[in-house]
Amino acid sequence: MVEQFESSTDVTVALPRVRERIPTVVVDDAHVIYRVHKGAAGGSSPVAALRRMVTRTSAPNIREVHAVKGVSFTAYRGEAIGLIGSNGSGKSTLLRAIAGLLPVNRGAVYTQGQPSLLGVNAALLNDLSGERNVTLGCLAMGMSPEEVQRQIPEIIEFSGINQRGDFASLPMRTYSSGMAARLRFSIAAAKKHDVLLIDEALATGDKGFRKRSEQRVRELRESAGTVFLVSHQLSSIRDTCERTIWLESGVLRMDGATDEVLRAYEAFANGK
Repeated sequence: MVEQFESSTDVTVALPRVRERIPTVVVDDAHVIYRVHKGAAGGSSPVAALRRMVTRTSAPNIREVHAVKGVSFTAYRGEAIGLIGSNGSGKSTLLRAIAGLLPVNRGAVYTQGQPSLLGVNAALLNDLSGERNVTLGCLAMGMSPEEVQRQIPEIIEFSGINQRGDFASLPMRTYSSGMAARLRFSIAAAKKHDVLLIDEALATGDKGFRKRSEQRVRELRESAGTVFLVSHQLSSIRDTCERTIWLESGVLRMDGATDEVLRAYEAFANGK
């Protein structure tokens, strides 16, 4: 397809159509600050609390943590974006802010539709079977009962939880943490998302599952969604994401092509 461009000399020039870049997430100078209880002795007693109310002073055992510091970037439809950084660098906090689970104290976060956050602590009901959790999870994502029935066998097969027996019929409390994490990812990945946020959910399971999940991330991206992937396994970032954002101590250190950003991050990590 081409668009026609009318020049000032009345000569018609054929220009190739440029693929439109549609923003799905805009993070504009976002700051996230939360309070942490330090556990100082006596600071939480009723008498101490009353004294603080009268004197209008804050509790001595509470400190503020500035987890995300003025981060700005725009994500576009069809991108898979890695999010890397040292422990405590603000990666998970940023994902939770994008998902709307944490408020930003300054700046703003704009998203297209409702982002879906998939993490290792995503809620599943321990007393229900894996298959029942698949049903409830798919219904919660807006699938029709007919769609759910079609998806259940594929989701269970993708997760691999039945490789050593019929675990799909057993309560979730009998699952290992890796099995539960694989099932969470398999449920979330069964639906196309405008924005899917994955926090360390690909770090579990064997090599075969990691390969399947990485391929699924690529399929989600190609179906016009946007995927964010937090992982300490840089090989997963390298194999899955063409763009990577590096956070360090809450500050955006680098945003660019994955290979370039990973080289800089590895040099930084090795120089510590």
